[in-house]
Amino acid sequence: MQHVSPAQFNEWIEKSSEQGQPLILDVRETWECQLASIAPAGCEVQIMPMQTVPDRIQELDKKRAIACLCHHGGRSMQVASFLEHHGFENITNVSGGIHAWSTQVDASIPVY
Repeated sequence: MQHVSPAQFNEWIEKSSEQGQPLILDVRETWECQLASIAPAGCEVQIMPMQTVPDRIQELDKKRAIACLCHHGGRSMQVASFLEHHGFENITNVSGGIHAWSTQVDASIPVY
């Protein structure tokens, strides 16, 4: 698993073609996503709360780059480890989560 800061992740997104964009796997609860979310141009975002990942793992493509995101980076790191354990090879954790994204990349995203 790789770890990237929100700034590094933003740079990755900006430099990637639409076909090379990672899936953003947002593992926060639905209510959290309603408070603050990111949807960079060209990126697909899939909301899959952490506790639902084991039952929904078949919805994810093992070959696709997946960037896991949560509030501060803890849940997303656990999900990234879980996915790696289940054969996913191109997994990245966005360290600091959406909170760090709000403070380091895009201040228009609410901090909660």
